[in-house]
Amino acid sequence: MNPVLMALLGGLFTWGMTAAGAAMVFFFKEIKPKTLNLMLGFASGVMIAASFWSLLLPALELSESTPLPWLPVVGGFGLGGLFLYAADRFFPHVHHVEDEPKGRSGVKKAAIRRSILLVTAITLHNIPEGLSYGVAFGTIGSAKTATLASAVILAIGIGLQNFPEGAAVSIPLRRDGQSRMRSFMYGQASGIVEPIAAVIGAWLASSISWILPYALAFAAGAMIFVVVEELIPESQNDSHLYGHSATLGTMIGFMVMTLLDIALG
Repeated sequence: MNPVLMALLGGLFTWGMTAAGAAMVFFFKEIKPKTLNLMLGFASGVMIAASFWSLLLPALELSESTPLPWLPVVGGFGLGGLFLYAADRFFPHVHHVEDEPKGRSGVKKAAIRRSILLVTAITLHNIPEGLSYGVAFGTIGSAKTATLASAVILAIGIGLQNFPEGAAVSIPLRRDGQSRMRSFMYGQASGIVEPIAAVIGAWLASSISWILPYALAFAAGAMIFVVVEELIPESQNDSHLYGHSATLGTMIGFMVMTLLDIALG
């Protein structure tokens, strides 16, 4: 099958998982903090493991024959982090937004602003996720560790962590006064960029051979930036009240992703 088509199918799957998570708004108006911390921790573990097994390891293998084998891995990883850092400067995240002045109109305005930033932040961070498994599909056969199984497992892992992301968009929107349907539509729409980014990543990786290790490492750097900047801090909210649920979720997520990648890859 054409790698671009496989990447599109993977993107539709991860988008569907985002929509499934967003659909939780039809059943719940809010998620218990302990449960949300566990889900975010699990997503963090999945993305950390995927960054190494499915992205950095193939990038290192592909760059071993180059004069400076560390350059594509280290340079691409750094560029991925810088890309997300620059995006972070232009699109401040929800926890960076100060509350508006007190009063009914001020509270409503603050809720609308939070909603816009929430959807924007999640949508923006779905782009490197789509690129990551798109590149993985585009590099199939280029290296020993760049297999169809590893690309599929990466897409599945990102799909698993998209479920809590979808819920993390739609349920706060509902809590801020949006209708259930509108909250769901915004939540699932935050994942629509993933199929697009996946197709672009697969096309670039399959068309330009020298860019492969850089692209893989770039995707890994972007994903690790998201984990450290967003998922882990959010998962540690009120950790003194809810114990080690986020940490346990991270450990479980890493082990599950590692097991799937080694057993099936």
